[in-house]
Formats: sequence, C-alpha cells, structure tokens
Amino acid sequence: MDKLLFGVAYYDEYMPYERLDKDIAMMKDAGINVVRIAESTWSTVEPQEGTFDFTHIDRVLNAMHKAGIQVIVGTPTYAVPTWLVHKYPDVLAITPQGQNQYGPRQNMDISNSHFRTHAEQVIRAIMKHVKDHPAIIGYQVDNETKAYNTTGPSVQKIFVAYMKDKYKSLDVINEIYGLDYWSNRINTWEDFPSTVGTINASLAAEFATFQRKLVTDYLAWQTAMVNEYKKPGQFVTQNFDLEWRGYSYGIQPDVDHFAAAKALDIAGIDIYHPTQDQLTGTEISFGGDVTRSMKTNASNYGKNYLVLETEAQGFPQWVPYPGQLRLQAFSHLASGAVMLEYWHWHSIHNSAETYWKGLLSHDFEPNPTYNEAKTIGKDFARLSSQLVNIKKTNSAAILFSNVALTGFNAFSFGWGAREKYNDVLRPMYDALYKMNIGVDFVDPSSTNLDQYKLIVVPALYAASDALLERLNLFVKNGGHIVYTFKSGFSDENVKVRTTRQPGIISEACGISYSQFTIPRQVSLKNDPFQVGKDNNSVKTWMELITPTTAKVLASYEHPVWGQYAAITQNSYGKGIATYIGCMTSDAVLQKVLETAAKKANVWGLDQQLTFPLITKSGVNQQGKAVHYYFNYSSVPASVTYPYANGKELISSKPALKNAALKLGAWDVKVVEEN
Repeated sequence: MDKLLFGVAYYDEYMPYERLDKDIAMMKDAGINVVRIAESTWSTVEPQEGTFDFTHIDRVLNAMHKAGIQVIVGTPTYAVPTWLVHKYPDVLAITPQGQNQYGPRQNMDISNSHFRTHAEQVIRAIMKHVKDHPAIIGYQVDNETKAYNTTGPSVQKIFVAYMKDKYKSLDVINEIYGLDYWSNRINTWEDFPSTVGTINASLAAEFATFQRKLVTDYLAWQTAMVNEYKKPGQFVTQNFDLEWRGYSYGIQPDVDHFAAAKALDIAGIDIYHPTQDQLTGTEISFGGDVTRSMKTNASNYGKNYLVLETEAQGFPQWVPYPGQLRLQAFSHLASGAVMLEYWHWHSIHNSAETYWKGLLSHDFEPNPTYNEAKTIGKDFARLSSQLVNIKKTNSAAILFSNVALTGFNAFSFGWGAREKYNDVLRPMYDALYKMNIGVDFVDPSSTNLDQYKLIVVPALYAASDALLERLNLFVKNGGHIVYTFKSGFSDENVKVRTTRQPGIISEACGISYSQFTIPRQVSLKNDPFQVGKDNNSVKTWMELITPTTAKVLASYEHPVWGQYAAITQNSYGKGIATYIGCMTSDAVLQKVLETAAKKANVWGLDQQLTFPLITKSGVNQQGKAVHYYFNYSSVPASVTYPYANGKELISSKPALKNAALKLGAWDVKVVEEN
C-alpha cells in the first residue's frame, strides 16, 4: 500500500432516502479514503435470473471516484436471492439439524452445482461491468466464508471421493481410524456412512478437515475468477473472521486460514471486541497477529493486512468511551494493519442488524463517535508515510493446529469439561500480550520455526510424528518450548499413541505419564509461583506426571496425587522444554510463561511495562523504528521511553530517551526514532 486506508462499508441500496452526496461530503470531512461495497446484495444486482441491475454499484463507483475515495468491490455470494432458492431448493445446505430455510445469510451449500453456476454468473457479470472503473483498488471474494456445516447427500459423495483419493484403501481407513469399534468398520465404498452420527473422533476430524478444504477450494475458485478481470495493481482479499463468542475470540474452527489465504494477494480480517470498561485491546492484537501470520514474505515474516470490518458503535453495549475509537484504530496499525474499515457507515433501519450501529446512528447526523473518527482520519492522512507497511519481527510464536482443535474439542464431553481448544490457547496468548511479548502464529505447515526463540504450544492434541520430531529438534538446537496438557497425545488421525504419554515429545520434555484425572480440591504445593490461594488451584484436568530428567516446577497438593509433578522444565540439547500438565489459573500461566520467556531471552525493555500499558513496535518503510504506547485504562499513566531519541508523531513533540511519556485515559502515543 502507498498509504494508510481508512474507510467504511457502504450500502447505497439500504438507504431510506437519497443522500449519496451528503454521505460522501461527511466521509470526506472524516478523512475516509476507501469504501467497500456490493458484497451483500446479490438480489439487488440480479433481481431475476439473468437480469442484472448495476445502478447502485455504478452510482457509488462514479460518485466515490469523483470525490477521490477508492473502492473495494465484494462478490455478493454469501447471501442468495429468493429466485435461486425457488428454482433450486437444493442450494440450501442440509446440516445435521436438517435443511436450512431461506432468510438468513450463509445458509447455502458452497459446493452445490446450482449455487456455483449462478455464483459464477453473477461474479462474472459484475466483473465485466466494473473491471475498467478507475475507482476500484481491489476485490473481496465472498464474506466470512465457511462450509456452514453442510453435510447432505451430495456433500457426502464429494467426501467419499476425497477419502478414496487420500487413502486409496478402506482397509487403511479402518485401521488408522479404529473403525472395528462398535462395528463401525466400512467394507465397501458404497456403504460409506455419513459422519453426522459418528462416534469416531478420527472420522469426524477428517470430515472437519474436508469441510475446511471446501472453504479453501471455494475461495481459490472465486479468486481465480476475479483474477481474470482485475487490473495490475489491484488486489484480491477475503474478510476472514475468528471463533465467535459474542465477539471475536479465538482460532476459527471452520477455516484453515493459512491454506485459504494462499490464493489471496493480501489477507483480511473482521475483528469485533468489547469496549467501554471491558476494552483491553487483546482481540485487536490477537486477530492482527493471526492475520499478519497468514501470509509470509520471502524472509518468512508476516505480511501487512487489511481490517475489513470492525465496530464503530456496534452493539449498544459497545458504544465507545471518548478516546477509545482512536486507541482502537492505532492498535490495529501497531499489529501491522494497513487498512481500517468500520462496519458500517450508517445504521440500518430494519431487519436483523438494526441494533448493530454504524459510524452514523439512525438519524445520519454527526455524533461523538463520528467526530472522533474525524480526528483519526486526519492523523492517518498526516502520518501515513511513517505508519504504513510497518514490518514486525517477533522472537516468539504460538503454534496452533486446526486438527488438534477438532480433536481436542471432540473429547471434551468425555470428561465433563466446558473448556474447548481456544480456552487453552487464548489464556496463553493473553498472558504474552499482557507482558508485551509480541508473537506470530505458526501452524504445522510452517517452515520457519527455527527463526523463533520461544514457541508456545497449547493443547497440541493431534499431531504427526514428523511435527513432534521437528519440535524436539527445535529444542535440541537451542529453542524453548512451552507445552500444555494433552499435547502429543494422538497422531494426526486422532488415534491415541500406544507409547507412554506424552509420546514423542517425552524425549525433549523429560517426563512421562500414563494416568490423568479430574482435580477436586487440588492446588499446587507450597504456592510455587506466589500467586495466592485463590489463583493456586488446579482446575478441569491434571496429568499425573513422573519426571525422568525434568526439573519439577510445581507438584500437586493432594493426599494421594502429591507425589506427581504438575509443571516441569527440562534441558534438552541446547534448549529447554516446559510442560504444563494441568489447567492452571491465568496468574500461574503468566508466571510460567514469564520464566520461559526470560530463559529464552525473549525479555527486554518492553517487558518493563505490563497491562494496561501495552507497547508494540516495528520498522517503517523509511527503515526507522516505531514504538506504540497504549493505555487501556481510564486512569492516566506515565511510561519511561527507553529507546533512542525520536519524535512523538501524534503531537509532533520530541521524545527523549529515558524521559516520561504521559498517557491520558484510553490514550495512545507513537514514537518514531530519529
């Protein structure tokens, strides 16, 4: 990007009265320089089969171009029109709950031939119509795409073909999945059952992998189509999202982000988060780190990315306090974003998202959030050359796995736990974030593990021998790893290993166990991390660990289980492996990660600060170091700036080494070194 992009999603077709010129005037006043259009409006563009109406697209493209505002055009395929469902009812996905009904978005089967045929027709019609328009800088394919749990008979046929191609033989499948259990053995391809009712986690995990592949293939298909029309310099992106828990939370279970992003020119993300007193910046940072890591450059570092959606006002409980919109905006930049777009410009007056408010409220008048956005637009324009295309280099990474996620979640019911994979991963990320340790994300396909000093590995429940051996080698060569419980437990087919646990990684971890249990009134002996009684308890899960060569960092306080280790640390080759064998409190987890980070030399000047004071850094396109300082608190604070003399960019005042930087409530400072 040659500048920072600041924008909104804009839907002319939703407007209750004519106001395009007025909207553009208000956008210009706010410094908005990009809008996203068209991704929601298949039924407007193609009101009847083969009849196209580009009125709204043309109006907006022409008006935006005249105003100097650039446009991202979305393919409108994530919400199907009535005529398509009427003519081809089978486009609605059949899920384990039955066939979807018309009304909601994302209710279709993305592999359905009728859907694909008509999706291609509308995409090509739009692309042929708009491809030469000078306002367009890029295209978004579909919208927060997933397979939507499609499991019907036609999908089953595709899955069986996929299994034939991958495994060739039913004998292989029966063996590696253990399908003799409960007479689940499959003896002919024609008898291959639906996975909807399966009790076999291996088969269920493979179907989840297959569903993620449907998404990868679908986005690659759309991208290839758009690439036929796009001009040099234009990009193709997708607005991925994260696991949703009322806001963006963790790794998306239904999409293989690293695989799906390969077809795109630049990765995009939708990030939504609590605000007001619950604003921490964690979701902004998490989503940014995941998205930056989706695509790597020649040096194996993450690429800059687009924030295609985030809230301006959002839900009623998210209306930001004064200063929070600015704090959030610069937080996105600090993680490597080169575009920030709000969903959306105006608030909708009817239907499902009436109370999800845009930058403007229902009256379309200026409001405090809009007025604060005006200050952001001005600063983005003024500081664009210094803050666009920030390059970030981190010494720590979190290794996540879609297969491990699926496998881990499949068995949580078996021991009565509420925790899912992201309940293990997010606290580890949160602890690193609060300590101002920057991280990248890697997955089993990543080839750049050796560039990190510290790798954190939450709940790697399912993993191939090759991956675990790579991780052992990482430690042997001098790296530091922190594993949690249930890591290394099963192979990549979610088949539990027959060796003593934790299997192959026992070599690096210096431990073994063969039993595990549910803790009841169990704590860590003698409060080894000095976190106090309330934070010293063990919850949910405990492995009864016997060290072989490992040092015990914590043992269980219990009349029976007290002989076993809970947390260990082992020197292996030139590196160290830490193993957390139980679900601990966040306070204990932070202490363990702090110890590991110090031993891995991932500890420096930034770690003098802790949450709610957050700092992030990178190198700008002029080769100068840039340091962001955030106060995620309603209480003013002061930080000591520890780096070389520079300039605080927002105020244009000097920033001197070891001098105080004063931060107001919900404030941000940005220092560029001289």
